[in-house]
Parts: sequence; structure tokens; C-alpha cells
Amino acid sequence: MTQIRIKHAAAYLGVSDDTVRRWVDAGTLASERDGSGRTVVDSLDMARLARENAVLPADPSEIGRSARNRLVGVVTDITMDTVMAQVEMQCGPHRIVSLMSSEAVRELGLEPGSVAIAVVKATTVIIETPAGKA
Repeated sequence: MTQIRIKHAAAYLGVSDDTVRRWVDAGTLASERDGSGRTVVDSLDMARLARENAVLPADPSEIGRSARNRLVGVVTDITMDTVMAQVEMQCGPHRIVSLMSSEAVRELGLEPGSVAIAVVKATTVIIETPAGKA
């Protein structure tokens, strides 16, 4: 088992250390002691819990698509010139930046505070791990 300290598990799950400890105490999240006597959680069990408890905002469009990476969020900033625009969104804890035409921004009626869906379809997705964990 890959062992993850409580504080790191909390950061990865977007909850407090106390919440992770409650899950451990309730048996919701498997744990054991590491060589230093600290409580650590099983990374596979943590991944299962994260998936089961994911809060997925409803997609207001009700349109079917082949792209599976859909992030509902709020437009936080738009930088626009006559031809191109940079649109920033906050989708939960994730900042998404899209470059598009200024015409598209106007047609979509995007402005800071607008609810929108970032649809990501890529042929390459790069996965990174923290230093020393590869």
C-alpha cells in the first residue's frame, strides 16, 4: 500500500485534517501506523473515497458529448482585444484558462460571474507526481 499522511490526504481530498481523522475513526478510510508511528491512509482507499464523494455540479446544458472532461464553473476574468480573448474560470479548486476568439466570447455572452462549462478534449494529458514519488 502507498501510505499518505493525514495532512496530505486532507489536502488531496479538499477537506480538513479533522475530517480525514473522523473518516479513519469511523472506518470509512483505511489507516495504519508508519515506521515513525504516524497515522497514514491507504492511497487506493483514499482514491475510492474521493471518487465516491465527488461533488459533481449538474451540467445545465443537457447536451450529450463525447468529451468526458467537463468542468462546470464560474468565469472569473476575461482579457480581450479585437480578435482574441483569454477567459479564466474557477471550476471547484481548479483554475481553467481558455484562449478563444473575441467573437466567441460575445456570442456566448461570457462575462465575469457567468456560469459556463469548460469542455476539455485532448490527445495528450500529462500526469505528474511529486518529486521522489515516481
